[in-house]
Amino acid sequence: MLIIKRAPGENIERALKRYKLKVRKTQQLKSIRGKQEFTKKSKRKRDRLAKAVYRNKYLQKQEEGLYG
Repeated sequence: MLIIKRAPGENIERALKRYKLKVRKTQQLKSIRGKQEFTKKSKRKRDRLAKAVYRNKYLQKQEEGLYG
């Protein structure tokens, strides 16, 4: 559970903005969504591998653009 202490005289909108930022940084939503259903270990591994392959291809294209 995240706790945001509001400073005296601080606008509620500002405190809400800090809360949203903290939720994003701690990746709380990602964790909650991941726990909604069971994912087999092999599926997680396949997804991670596919993401790594995609990222590698993307970075190679970026480098070719810079040096090509």
